[in-house]
Amino acid sequence: MFPVRRRNFILGSSALLAFGTGPKVLAQPAASMTPHEKELYDAAKKEGGELTWYTAHSDDITAQALGRSFESIYPGIKVNVLRTTAQVAYQRITQEIKASAVQCDVFSSTDLGHSVELKAKGAFEKYIPENASKVLDIYKGYDPAGYYFVTSAGMIGIGYNTAKVKQADAPKNWTDLLDPRWNNDIALGHPGFSGYVGTWALTLRNQYGWQFFEKLAKNNPRVGRSINDTVTMLNAGESAIAGCGPVGTLLESVQKGNPLAMVYPTDGTVLIIAPSSIMKGSKHLNAARLFMEFLMSAGASQIWVDHFNESIRPEILASKDAKSAKDLKIIRPTVAEITKGIPEVIKQWRETFGV
Repeated sequence: MFPVRRRNFILGSSALLAFGTGPKVLAQPAASMTPHEKELYDAAKKEGGELTWYTAHSDDITAQALGRSFESIYPGIKVNVLRTTAQVAYQRITQEIKASAVQCDVFSSTDLGHSVELKAKGAFEKYIPENASKVLDIYKGYDPAGYYFVTSAGMIGIGYNTAKVKQADAPKNWTDLLDPRWNNDIALGHPGFSGYVGTWALTLRNQYGWQFFEKLAKNNPRVGRSINDTVTMLNAGESAIAGCGPVGTLLESVQKGNPLAMVYPTDGTVLIIAPSSIMKGSKHLNAARLFMEFLMSAGASQIWVDHFNESIRPEILASKDAKSAKDLKIIRPTVAEITKGIPEVIKQWRETFGV
């Protein structure tokens, strides 16, 4: 077992943060609602005018932007946004199910295995959004039965602090992280908390075997929890390299003037496909259905693009400041591999890194 320096952090988990700055919030006049949206909207107002969203799909800023945009489009319906890492969200919802006290209306994880398992347990309401047919083909058909749908996508590459690392010296592929020059200088998230990190670790295990991580551990990385911790550690100067850098969060930090840069590895950028579902027995069922429509709308995709993530809608183009998955070599595991493999890599990770 190799020693690992750990960095504690506070989970970003509350929707009580005020949304003040950031990209524009898209709104539409009520008159532009489809008849189906209008029907859901009217019913949602009658059932209490709110919903609770558990999400691991993004950082707090992006999650709040989506929540506030929905509220501007559908006045009178409040979105309570609870942003945590995927594994924390999953633990929370399974505890609520066990206690027969589910507080969540819409559940969004970055671990596809969560959707497979919760569907099998009968935890989701069946609902096929009208917008499900309008997304890009790559995001269709993950659950033809209609219990969960892909509502966001993001990528993982390698980030670095430009004040510490020259562009010519930065890692160009995943195996470059094993170079001893990066000893004590790599920041990582943790697959036991982050669905993004779990999928990244599984993808690289598929590509290089677990010996990749055994060698990586010899470089004594700093291990946080959320994948977004890697960007925090770069900005603080605690690490020079984000070994699993979330493209959206890192490029958003660059936009704020931080000295960071992104590398799309030559051996493949990891694509994360993340689903959402309505919880069985939701007390705000019509609001939840309306929110699912929103998450698969062009307006929501525009917000994702504004925050340097992927669009799931064909009419919304990628940010000019970020590369698109369609223009890169992409690697990702299958749904079956994720369902079986992420619990395995969490166990292997703890045995190898000691955390």
